[in-house]
Amino acid sequence: MTDLAEFSAAELLEGYAAGSFTPVDATEAALSRIEAQNAELNAFVLVDRESALDSAEASAARWKSGQTLGPGDGVPTSIKDMFITSGWPTLRGSTLIDDAGPWDADAPCVARLRDTGAVLLGKVSTPEFAWKGTTDSERFGATGNPWDPAMTAGGSSGGSSAAVGAGMGPWSVGTDAGGSVRIPAAFTGTVALKPTFGLVPMFPASPFGTLAHAGPMTRTVTDAAMLMDIITGFDSRDWAALPTPTTSFTDGLDQGVEGLRIAFSPTLGFGENDPEVERLVREAVDVLADQGAIVEEVDPGFADPVEPFHVLWFTGAAKVVAAYGPQALAKVDPGLRAGIERYADASAQDYLDATAVRMELGVLMGAFHQKYDLLVTPTMPITAFDRNRQAPEGWKSDLWTSWTPYTYPFNMTQQPAASVPCGVASDGLPVGLQFVAARTQDRLVLRASRAYEQAAGEQFVRPVTVPAAQGAG
Repeated sequence: MTDLAEFSAAELLEGYAAGSFTPVDATEAALSRIEAQNAELNAFVLVDRESALDSAEASAARWKSGQTLGPGDGVPTSIKDMFITSGWPTLRGSTLIDDAGPWDADAPCVARLRDTGAVLLGKVSTPEFAWKGTTDSERFGATGNPWDPAMTAGGSSGGSSAAVGAGMGPWSVGTDAGGSVRIPAAFTGTVALKPTFGLVPMFPASPFGTLAHAGPMTRTVTDAAMLMDIITGFDSRDWAALPTPTTSFTDGLDQGVEGLRIAFSPTLGFGENDPEVERLVREAVDVLADQGAIVEEVDPGFADPVEPFHVLWFTGAAKVVAAYGPQALAKVDPGLRAGIERYADASAQDYLDATAVRMELGVLMGAFHQKYDLLVTPTMPITAFDRNRQAPEGWKSDLWTSWTPYTYPFNMTQQPAASVPCGVASDGLPVGLQFVAARTQDRLVLRASRAYEQAAGEQFVRPVTVPAAQGAG
């Protein structure tokens, strides 16, 4: 039997239905990958082997009797350690949090996964309070990349991307308030979607407020669409939750991009790319044009909103740290502390001014999408760097926003944005392609991502083919 750890969720479900193998087989395969590779990658911070196997056995019985619970029944799944999960501590990468609990509630996405019969393997790593674009913390250490464990998996959902990329379960759920599912997806050659804000309900509310989204992290676009079907839907605990979708996110997934109007912006007008990244992204855009998309190279026309983003970001971070007492700031990640201190004097007027910039950006992008169905950019201007660094060696700044210019603007606008792999650079590390659409047009983002996945073939990287212990080269 081919290693089930390399199967997509869709392939696993087909196999369960055909009786070719069971959820127990798939769960044991995922647990074997965790046992073999987690010491090196540090993706999982909690593994509940006994509970996972019990869930898998219950799922196998349901498949045998024809009484499955839903479209994720029996799929091995990991949960980012930002989501509260009944029975497991949620420590958010912080030494400030006592693991004693009580841990007696599920976040909405966790509850939906339980309801569908998914096999929950454990919790995966995050930087402290998910504050940055790499995944390392004082509490749990640094998370490595399946392509080369010495390199970062990105962040803040780096544990999810490393787990998915290494075959430790075919899908995970991450959070994204400034790029946190897309950054690690680009660095690990996986797929991630930041949905329209409110489409995936969140509880408790994120300290980063209305910047924060939750979304699927997978190895294929189809799996991302399938996972969206599970984790979306109204939840009264989230005041901003959108109504439950009435159609599947897999509907129309294979309709292609012919006739779609695509704006290609290689830098958004203010970024700068590694030449290898730009080459691979341009080749990917050519693939879209070959499939019938109407492509025009054009920038959306806004300046880098990084300073307004910082005001929103670090005032939110200050609020969450302050909840742990007056001495808490001295105990957090030094980079987080520096950012909070830098914006400690931000006033209500500063916050309102930042919000005004955000609103203007939303208006601009709304008008932009009247002309263009999709915006395509690199997800990241660089490939992954040393897992123990906060930025590439010699970079202009250690602050994570200095090397993620194409992600955080679309948290400010709350638009759907996906990252899909578009090849491997000469350093042996993957590159990501970002699709962005107008608010609520999540299916269009998935459809275009799927069209590229189908057309690109071998350039659509699947990292589980790369032994984690050996890297890519």
